[in-house]
Amino acid sequence: MAKLGNRQGKTLVCTICNSENYRTEKNIKNTIDRLELNKFCSKCKKTTLHKEKK
Repeated sequence: MAKLGNRQGKTLVCTICNSENYRTEKNIKNTIDRLELNKFCSKCKKTTLHKEKK
């Protein structure tokens, strides 16, 4: 079985339409701040800023 360690699964939410589009993992020891990535939103049909869900 895989070891979890410091990595946690996080959900990314579009800042415009608030749809949950992506799931990603991040190392919680190295990356303290919330993730902010530019990703394609299928509802908005354009690339928008996605932030980590609370």
